[in-house]
Amino acid sequence: MASALTRLLDIVPAPGEPRRKDWSEAERNLGIALPADYKELIRVYGGSNWDDYLYVLEPDCPNDNYDLIDWAANQAEDLEDLWEFEKKPAELETEGSRVIPWATTDNGECLYWLLLPGREADQWTVMVNEARGDRWEHFSVSCTQFLASSLDGELKSNILSSLFPRSAHESRQLGPA
Repeated sequence: MASALTRLLDIVPAPGEPRRKDWSEAERNLGIALPADYKELIRVYGGSNWDDYLYVLEPDCPNDNYDLIDWAANQAEDLEDLWEFEKKPAELETEGSRVIPWATTDNGECLYWLLLPGREADQWTVMVNEARGDRWEHFSVSCTQFLASSLDGELKSNILSSLFPRSAHESRQLGPA
């Protein structure tokens, strides 16, 4: 079976030059190692917009609005406040579990990695949270698998826009705002 990145490249060719990252700096700032498939996704596509809807976050993104490190810090704080009023998803009831954002949408939905105790970064799965509500979805796939499977129609989220994905796919690297 082809890797998720190979599937993505078949769906949408890489939009530009490969991006080089200081992953040790990003991981030090986050306090965790990041999944290998995500690092490869960023190397090939960079922080990117998919079908004019979904934005993949990137550490030290040229567009400050989509910086992974900033999003992770802000979302952690926002979610802690949210749990005071809303029930946590069942996946987050395990002691030591948490989520870290890796993508967002133009509607404000957020896509997270689910980090569970004892699981390595390459075992993280995807959670999607609706923009203005308490609905969450869990997908037992990596972020790159989620993106490829969403674009090719294999995976369907009930939270993401019904207009995503488009029939003709496009990806563009994020540049300075």
